[in-house]
Amino acid sequence: MKYDCSAMEGKMKKSVESFDEMLKSIRASQASPAVLSKVTFEYYGAPTKIVDMAGVTLSDARTLVITPYDASTLKAIEKAILTSDVGITPNNDGRVIRLTFPQLTEERRVEISKKVTKLSEDAKVAIRNIRRDANDDCKKQKKDGILTEDEEAAGEKSIQELTDKYIKDIDAITAKKNKEIMAI
Repeated sequence: MKYDCSAMEGKMKKSVESFDEMLKSIRASQASPAVLSKVTFEYYGAPTKIVDMAGVTLSDARTLVITPYDASTLKAIEKAILTSDVGITPNNDGRVIRLTFPQLTEERRVEISKKVTKLSEDAKVAIRNIRRDANDDCKKQKKDGILTEDEEAAGEKSIQELTDKYIKDIDAITAKKNKEIMAI
């Protein structure tokens, strides 16, 4: 019998995907609808994502235009953006909301880059925790007589190879995001 790494690999893949999604909400020098992906407002008593209740489009590289499907939600959407961590003051003209992204200063780019690096480290810790749990499970299976010593060693080797692969994926995503932030 061989140690089954598929459950562990699924968890690692989800951790990397979650990290990638988190980075999409961090704005670099260009406007991106992903910045609003986690911003919610009250709509008929239920928290609702802005992206579900409005068309979010780019009018140019630094301007997002938010067009609510229901005009009565305009004020609530504006308030949600103001109270969120987007960091941009919305411009409401009565029909649409415009978010104009300023050029980032060098200081701000470095600050954002440090935040990305911290999130990267957190994602790596999550991967290593999954590795630890898988190694513990492998040792338990050896102790319970399900795996032989050679199968345990092979299992631990497979676990480490997967860990290295997903850490490398996180590093690649981080490098790409930092390059995007520091560009221009």
